[in-house]
Amino acid sequence: MNSVQMDEPMLSVEQRQDSEEGSADATKVVPVGESIRYRRRAQSAEKKAQDLAEQLTQANERIARMTEDLDGLQLDQKLARKLTAAGVIDLEAAVLLAKTKLQDGTDVDVDGCVEQLKREKHYLFGSSQDTATPRKTAGVKGRAMHGQTVLERAAAKAARTGHRTDVQEYLRLRRTLL
Repeated sequence: MNSVQMDEPMLSVEQRQDSEEGSADATKVVPVGESIRYRRRAQSAEKKAQDLAEQLTQANERIARMTEDLDGLQLDQKLARKLTAAGVIDLEAAVLLAKTKLQDGTDVDVDGCVEQLKREKHYLFGSSQDTATPRKTAGVKGRAMHGQTVLERAAAKAARTGHRTDVQEYLRLRRTLL
């Protein structure tokens, strides 16, 4: 009898809960169409949230890649400036060698890398006389000066004489030389 007495109060408690839930449901009765609409809105909101989360992860990955690219470009630029200041002859080769040296080590010491490269690969660096100014070849320099003097002479002649043929000759030379 003990077991029967225990079950009866439990049933009465469960029945009370069911009756309370039933009364709560009775007060919150929602039309079927509206509940379907709520469900669709919730599903679309969940889908949008998932799409936005995917877009956020893609954007973060893209930002990480762009940051790495920017850091690489800044390093290239810094190397190019330092190597040019050190008097490098072949800038592209020197930058590639310096980048491989910097990738091997964890520390990014550009000045130390340039000095080490200067000691190890001295042939990449010219003397101070060669790096002062780049020189033009004699052929190009001579033609430019000769062409300029011919043009100047034709302009002076056209201005001095004022003849139509002299002006036309000057204009023809200017078109061909410039």
